[in-house]
Amino acid sequence: MEQRCRPAGSAARARHQDCPGRRALPQAAKTFLRLAILMAVALPARPQQKTEDLTNKSLEDLMNIEVTSVSKTEQKLSRTASAVFVITQGDIQHSGATNIPDLLRMVPGLDVAQINSNTWAITARGFNGQFSKELLVMLDGRTVYVPTFGGVFWDVLDLPLENIDRIEVIRGPGGAIWGANAVNGIINIITKKASETGGALLSAGGGTYEQGFGTAQYGGKLGSKTDYRVYTRYLNRDHLPDAATGKNGHDDWHTLRGGFRIDSSLSSKDTWMVQGDVYTGQEGNPTTFLPSVTSPAQLDTVMLVDLSGGFLQSVWNHVYSTRSDTSLQISFDRYRRNDRLGEDRSTVNADFQHHFLWGERHKVVWGLGYRFSTSDTMGNFSVSLNPANLNTQTFSGFFQDEISLIPDRVYFTLGTKIERDYFTGFVAMPSARVAWSPTGRQMFWAAVSKADRTPATDDTHLRVNLGGFPGSRGTPVLLSLFGNPHFKNEGVIAYEAGFRRTVFDNLSFDFAAYYNSYTDQQTTEPGTLFFEGAPAPPHMVLPLTYQNLMHGETLGFEIAANWKPARRWTLSPGFALERIHLHTEAASKDTSTVPDEETDSPRQSAQLRSHLDLPRGLSWDASGYFVDRLKILGIPAYTRLDTQLTWRWSEQISFSIVGQDLLRDHHLEFIDAKSAARTTQIKRRAYAKLAWQF
Repeated sequence: MEQRCRPAGSAARARHQDCPGRRALPQAAKTFLRLAILMAVALPARPQQKTEDLTNKSLEDLMNIEVTSVSKTEQKLSRTASAVFVITQGDIQHSGATNIPDLLRMVPGLDVAQINSNTWAITARGFNGQFSKELLVMLDGRTVYVPTFGGVFWDVLDLPLENIDRIEVIRGPGGAIWGANAVNGIINIITKKASETGGALLSAGGGTYEQGFGTAQYGGKLGSKTDYRVYTRYLNRDHLPDAATGKNGHDDWHTLRGGFRIDSSLSSKDTWMVQGDVYTGQEGNPTTFLPSVTSPAQLDTVMLVDLSGGFLQSVWNHVYSTRSDTSLQISFDRYRRNDRLGEDRSTVNADFQHHFLWGERHKVVWGLGYRFSTSDTMGNFSVSLNPANLNTQTFSGFFQDEISLIPDRVYFTLGTKIERDYFTGFVAMPSARVAWSPTGRQMFWAAVSKADRTPATDDTHLRVNLGGFPGSRGTPVLLSLFGNPHFKNEGVIAYEAGFRRTVFDNLSFDFAAYYNSYTDQQTTEPGTLFFEGAPAPPHMVLPLTYQNLMHGETLGFEIAANWKPARRWTLSPGFALERIHLHTEAASKDTSTVPDEETDSPRQSAQLRSHLDLPRGLSWDASGYFVDRLKILGIPAYTRLDTQLTWRWSEQISFSIVGQDLLRDHHLEFIDAKSAARTTQIKRRAYAKLAWQF
């Protein structure tokens, strides 16, 4: 696999001469335009269904939105015994966001920080990083959690936002249903059925940072019982300023993707869905590398990383009766990235679940799961995995019973998931939850859960060479970080409680508080010197190794509200406060562990979103986000202001002007010392967008 690098300080002209892969950009744009024109003129037009705007619904209706990510069965939000926030399609339209990470900023208790133009750090309830290993992310119930690093490649999770029905965000553990790595939160992105996106959609825009983006989509029917949609999407994003010099950060990128979805009613009791997606792209990756054994430290460089991948997912639902149904989901994922590690990974996943009513008081759901994943890596002197190629299997099963203790008033839910992981064997993750609704307009809930994060491949098989220095008698010494094949699961026991209430017809709020107790958390411990003959020159190695010698506690609360001070005006404030206390064991010699309270997550954050419908088809949206300082990273507190003015000329055509990060010309959001991704400065920016549905 070829890797093409450029020096960090090279000029733009030299970049294009040295990296011919950049010339694929105009051809990708031409391909997108051809597909857009083809869809517009060659397919019979059928008007797209109008998206339901939930901002015009009553707040009581909003509290009764049904969610599925908490228990894998439909539940009203007002009765869900968990800290859940739902981003609706209306929220998406009013946000002005062009990507999923920016959408997630509106969730209280979710920490979203941009590292550079194509890299984000996102977590729930602490422990943030480029790969936040305690957060499980899914697309239509299919996990996109990367087992190599234990996180998400947010740059390639870039489906058309118009196709998202809702995003369900759970703060807190979900291991009893979803298994390992659902420790601090779950994000489930749920797309619309094909029947909800009939007709054609063309949207395009561009601006100071979003230099060009667009979607072309068409949906129709195949016979009387089958609906489909096909789409293509293109984006081209500019570079951001380097954190140190303010010059070109060389993190610009572009991607082209296409996909489809088919929903079919096979019979009165059977439905079938199949969807797929493929993408290709290239991005500048500001990173570091160590050129030789005797180099004192890693040097800055910029790689041109080729991205490619896709997935195929199928779901078959069968209804036995009004009291019993089953679901079978099978998926295949593949991606390739020629970054520093140079990984090619393929994953097959199968999940079966059965939901049934037992008697008059029990709602039972159980299921089985299997995952097989194979990874091939190239590696280099700076970073590698040993072994370079690895196949892993995971087996799982879960059971949950929701018991109606007092019909329509008190519900008790008990469940557990048992999983056999490749690295650590069997683990059980039980949970108990209770919900009490004294009236139809309020609900109290409490929960206690156990969840585990199983090791990622980099926890167990990684080697990173950090730098060299002269040793005794002239023998070089190489400082290296090693994974630990005996690394344990990181565990948490979480205690949660919350309250939801519709106070008036125009005011509702949602409050959640938590206390989490963590065990066996990762530390970096020094090892014993050993000799290594290759690569030349022969040298001693001073190893650092991952161990599980830290424990700690987090506690905090989150509150979100919806208020309609007027019929056409909606305000949505939110606030989160968190305290983190970490402690190393007596046997630990880790000097890099963050001291108490000085973590890589903000102690407090706040949001305020406003939507106002104006006359003559106009609407105005504004969003403010406050993030407290990250003391240990040296990043000061900042406030972000986004605004959007939309003119809907007709039911089919709309035009928007959007400004983002308007308060400052540039600022830093995150520095991840644990990864090789270099930080660039987030810029003030603006763009315009035109959308046409017909």
